[in-house]
Amino acid sequence: MDLKNLYEVGSHSPTGTDPEKGSPIYTDEAPAVHSDAFVTGDSTYAKIQRAVTKFGVEPRGIERVPEDERTDTNLMKVGTMWFSANMVVSSFAIGALAIPVFQLGFVDSLLTIFFINCLAITPVAFFSTFGPRFGLRQMVLSRFFFGYYGVKVIACFNVLACVGWSAVNVIVGAQLINAVNTDVPGYAGIIIIAACTWLVTVFGYKVVHVYEFWSWIPSLIIFLIVLGEFAHSGKFSNLPMNSGSAEAGSILSFAASVFGFGTGWTSYAADYTVYQPRTVSRIKTFAWTWGGLILPLCFTEMLGLAIATATLDTADPSYANGYTESGIGGLLAAVLFPPLGRFGQFCLVILALSIIANNCPNIYSLTFSLQVMGRWTQAVPRFIWTFIGTIVYCAIAIPGYSHFESVLENFMLLIGYWLAIYEGISLTEHFVFKQRKYDISIWNSPKLLPPGMAAVLAFCFGVFGAVMGMAQVWFIGPIGRKIGTPGYGGDVGFELAFGFAALSFLLFRWLEKRQFGR
Repeated sequence: MDLKNLYEVGSHSPTGTDPEKGSPIYTDEAPAVHSDAFVTGDSTYAKIQRAVTKFGVEPRGIERVPEDERTDTNLMKVGTMWFSANMVVSSFAIGALAIPVFQLGFVDSLLTIFFINCLAITPVAFFSTFGPRFGLRQMVLSRFFFGYYGVKVIACFNVLACVGWSAVNVIVGAQLINAVNTDVPGYAGIIIIAACTWLVTVFGYKVVHVYEFWSWIPSLIIFLIVLGEFAHSGKFSNLPMNSGSAEAGSILSFAASVFGFGTGWTSYAADYTVYQPRTVSRIKTFAWTWGGLILPLCFTEMLGLAIATATLDTADPSYANGYTESGIGGLLAAVLFPPLGRFGQFCLVILALSIIANNCPNIYSLTFSLQVMGRWTQAVPRFIWTFIGTIVYCAIAIPGYSHFESVLENFMLLIGYWLAIYEGISLTEHFVFKQRKYDISIWNSPKLLPPGMAAVLAFCFGVFGAVMGMAQVWFIGPIGRKIGTPGYGGDVGFELAFGFAALSFLLFRWLEKRQFGR
């Protein structure tokens, strides 16, 4: 059978490099690309790849992984990958928001953390099962949902998310280091954490997994010390829950923060399973991913929640003062410094360095979002994009440390609704229109992938739903305003974004398939 007539691969499947121009060439070979294709030839591109692969740097970018190179059979690494990425101070901070920001009780916050996280991480675990089957990165896989050109819109949002959250996270880490030693300026802490993150991510898939396989251990030990010291202090308070519309609004807004953090990994999910064998159990892949997410998220967020209850202790204002003056760093310092002294400071430094594990997925996956933007971006090796991304988020974080940290964080929360839109469209395409059947050979063929117009239009409707339901510092939507306390509202932006996107996509995609047949 003539594959070129069956589906368009002749001008879209990279299998090597142009010996004169040094960029990937496109032939009518099979659309999976073997690793030796990146280092073959006399071009500058091939020479650079040969030079870096000697040091163990992964040469592959968004190109599909062939089945004979999917040899990573250790599913435990999938679990530890997400366990380490979430056993961090950033997730601790999410749980702590329940008391000082949303004025919730302990039990209602605890239940919100558990049930919302169970919902939020399910798409991450689901899309992780696609990596072994298809050998494609998550953004490339998204071409089957959004089309070859429509996915570029999604990639732009993912780039903003990767860079923005990396900047926010590294600022938090630098603040913790500064809280221990004020002689270390903020920019120094930022550079230290960013450099360590780059050193891990520049080598690629294997080194990222090796680092995440072990990095959760010191973080877990420190968090257990925090738990023990706080329990020994007797400062925990089982705050009663409220009732009425104010309680409903606060629960919805806190749930939005929890959901946004947990589901944020969806746009990276398949990136960390693409080297798993095609025959690996989907159930096991799902279970390891889900377990690797739910355990650290619930543990750290519930710990942050419990310690935050002490900020309302009028007899001992040290917790409230610490949180007011230094945020999460001050809250942890109030737990660790008085009883442990210098060892408590050491513990805080370890938690600051846990940001590395949190930022590794951001920076590693950033490169794939950049490479789907166009052929010229794909021609730039992955490790170069890793370096550029690191420079960019440092350039944002260093001035942001002392000037616009809150503005940056509020902006990141504002654009976080795109993930609900992404899930609404991709899940609808998978279950309703694809009916779980894919022709994976067309992953790089614009004329055979969905046109993408339906997805882009549905994305716009999803944005409209998010705006109607959001309740953020900068803006409260007309529906969000009707829930909860006047002036604060209740955030239903994620729910409306998902619903508007999914329902509109059902109509638009039906019309698109009827018109174009694909």
